[in-house]
Amino acid sequence: MKATQSTFPKMASQAASQARVFFFCGPDEAGAWQAAERIVSLLPDAGERIELPGADLRKDPVRLGDEARSNSLFGDSRHILVRAQGDEAHDAVKNLVEAEVEASPVLIVATSATDKSRTAKLLASRPDALVAMFYPPDLQAIAAAVRKMGDQAGVRMDTGLAERIARGAGLDIRLARSEVEKLALYLDASLQGPRTADIAALDAIGAQCEDDGFATLVDCALGGDVSRLSAELRRYRENGINPVAVLLAFERRAAQLAALSARLGPSGNVRALLDSERSARRVFWKDVPMLQTQLGKWRAQRLERLVKKLAGMHQSMLASSQDAELLLAQGISEIARAAARQR
Repeated sequence: MKATQSTFPKMASQAASQARVFFFCGPDEAGAWQAAERIVSLLPDAGERIELPGADLRKDPVRLGDEARSNSLFGDSRHILVRAQGDEAHDAVKNLVEAEVEASPVLIVATSATDKSRTAKLLASRPDALVAMFYPPDLQAIAAAVRKMGDQAGVRMDTGLAERIARGAGLDIRLARSEVEKLALYLDASLQGPRTADIAALDAIGAQCEDDGFATLVDCALGGDVSRLSAELRRYRENGINPVAVLLAFERRAAQLAALSARLGPSGNVRALLDSERSARRVFWKDVPMLQTQLGKWRAQRLERLVKKLAGMHQSMLASSQDAELLLAQGISEIARAAARQR
């Protein structure tokens, strides 16, 4: 089975009941992870979660099948969640599906992969598998999702507030959901007792917006402004901002640049494209100058290397959470110097 970003919500229930292997890919990593969690919530008996890195499966392609066919410690059900880059898990998945034996559900979130990758082609035509690709959503889509999450939590908000939350979360639906949950707790809101949120409530819970959050650090690094970098890194540490949240903001901007670059083509007019995106409200007007600068520095192979660099940083930070702040600062510094060299 194969799903698109728009058809996945309608197919999710059927896929959860029929498929045993799920491959979520595309430049929108947050959307892919949300889809994976949606499938897990729909499984009749998800059971214990076993997480496997794609790099480990590349070294040991038999391990995935062994884990999927094994029972949990107490004989209960389980599901396997794989974080991979590109086609790292291809050989492991091939071994698993060719064995054709009863196995636990396997969900793969593949950064940098597409629905044209080898793993996707291996699974797309199988009735017991699902391939779904996700593109970065625009501001309107995330704002609409924020309002819907607010409705479900009993938090009423207007479009302006929803857009502010979306921008502050770097268009990452996971971070936006966290802000809505904090708002509901602060306002003591529920479906039975809904409350109306406003800017004052958002400021009170310490929501990070584009002016006082980590967006300036993202723009500083990707724009190659090394003269400001040390001050931005110091501000980030002093404010106690979660390093993973900062990295997610970098990943979202890289995905946005990739989507814009694909629309632009090899010799397009950057300014005209951004003006069109701004008019369609897919790009916030304050972001236009920095996006123009960053598109000039991150194109084609350089952009691909940036995406791989961020994915590698993500894995390193998850593997060594106690060093996450240091790893983030080192990675950001390397990115900023690379951007500064590109004139």
